[in-house]
Amino acid sequence: MRAVLSFAFQVLSTIIIFLASTGTCVQIAVSLTYTEYVGTALGNGVSQWLGLRYAAPPVGALRFAPPQDPPVYSEPQPAINHGNWCVRRPGKGLTSEDCLFLDVYAPTNATTDSKLPVFVFIQGGGFNDNANPNLNGTGLIKASSNSIVVVTLNYRVGPYGFLANRKQAVANNGLRDQRKALEWVQKYISRFGGNPDHVVLGGASAGAASVAYHMMADKDGKRKLFHAAAAESVSFGTVLTVDQAQYQYDNLVNRLGCASSDSAASLACLRSKSQKEIADKDSDIPYPGSSTAPIYMWSPVIDGDFVTDYPYSAFKTGKFTRNIPVIFGDDTNGGAGFAPSRISSLKDSNQFIKDNFPAITAGQLDTLNKLYPNPQASSCPSMGCWRGQAGSVYGEMRYMCPGLYLNDAFDHYNDRYQKGTSSWAYRWNVEDKDQIAAGLGVPHIVELNAIFGPSNIYYGGQVPKSYRPGGTNAAAVQVIQGYWVSFIKTFDPNTLRWAGSAEWKAWKSGDTAASARHQRLLFGTGGKTAMEEISRDSGLGVRCEFLQSIGISLWQ
Repeated sequence: MRAVLSFAFQVLSTIIIFLASTGTCVQIAVSLTYTEYVGTALGNGVSQWLGLRYAAPPVGALRFAPPQDPPVYSEPQPAINHGNWCVRRPGKGLTSEDCLFLDVYAPTNATTDSKLPVFVFIQGGGFNDNANPNLNGTGLIKASSNSIVVVTLNYRVGPYGFLANRKQAVANNGLRDQRKALEWVQKYISRFGGNPDHVVLGGASAGAASVAYHMMADKDGKRKLFHAAAAESVSFGTVLTVDQAQYQYDNLVNRLGCASSDSAASLACLRSKSQKEIADKDSDIPYPGSSTAPIYMWSPVIDGDFVTDYPYSAFKTGKFTRNIPVIFGDDTNGGAGFAPSRISSLKDSNQFIKDNFPAITAGQLDTLNKLYPNPQASSCPSMGCWRGQAGSVYGEMRYMCPGLYLNDAFDHYNDRYQKGTSSWAYRWNVEDKDQIAAGLGVPHIVELNAIFGPSNIYYGGQVPKSYRPGGTNAAAVQVIQGYWVSFIKTFDPNTLRWAGSAEWKAWKSGDTAASARHQRLLFGTGGKTAMEEISRDSGLGVRCEFLQSIGISLWQ
């Protein structure tokens, strides 16, 4: 049987290789040092290799352990189906603990000498889920006229990726998975036509936060796993130390009957449990001193190794990868979908913020209440009448203001005289009538549908109808893809931007240093674009200045 399969793969490879151009073409069968993967030529100028192992299955003794090298297979492996994706709890879609897979999309006519720019995208999910698995890179490649390579990946989440223990369990394995994938790209992407010396790292939400963590981890710039970054809705959530996070570990082992004074024994007991047993007992619990569990409990922690500081502190002091071009941005109503409908009073709103940022003080909450008056107060008391206010605070505290802070940090620390080190900012304000009707406004990372293209989103929510071909916002898809492809290929979003779209000026730009202004690109409904200024004394400027000033004290 094995001989028959091997012969079948050889025949398939021969057929597709024949269809590809000759010479040193990236063939549908690609040999890596540990196996050969057989992908698919789609017939549209793009080939794909799905479900490539970049690390060993993190099961058994490797559960809660750093990622290890992938296993060696002597027979060719089919790369025609997406790999399992990582979730905290099984039961939806193709999920498993054995989930460390990535997908590669490349032009079919690329050669091993093509040295095409590479875009590596890290999905979000609050570090508790893989929220955007199986994103299809075909749309971006077609938008680039078949001149880039796209890589997407899965990584461990929940306790599997972010369990922390003082003595035994290595922390932040989800981030270590991502690094393992980036190292895989450095080692193998040339075999698919990509250039390991031209890698743009992308991500959304927790994936964008991951981009920031990789910048922090490579503060001396020696790893060089990426050379530019474009991140949507960078998330600065609460960051605990390993000691502070011990209560999460203790709670889990207690619920599973694994409690022991010997931490090695308790960890071994956790490894002996099935994924279902863990899922049945792994419920969110409040931070110590809070009343309700946070939206996302399992998260990166300060471990003194991969994560050595709070993000706000690291970027304030220049301890991050410098002198690379970056894009950071957010959506107008990024917090709208997170605040629960039960928030019906100022007290409820304050408690919601404290449940997610437990270090916040009463005085800081008082200031926030003044900075964020409730426009719906006249409708109170009624169910949810403070939900909008709470969502506004949460959205700017966790997403918008951290992103602008990163723009500031890169502007401050980058070598202004070194070409290709600019920092760009944006706001996605493309309105979809269904989302507006649902009270979401322009919600969290909705632009991901446009960046990859509305037909290339496999999972992770409903694609706005207006983004589809013929829709009122179809032009917005072309516009943002133009900027992104330009940035991926040239490290500048303007070089190849869509005809008629605005020149995207750097975050701090002007004719002279004295006249320099903070500006970001505004993506509008129907594909409209324009620059907007953010002054320090504007409403957003004042709010962000306060939130950024207390970020370290909030453990962000």
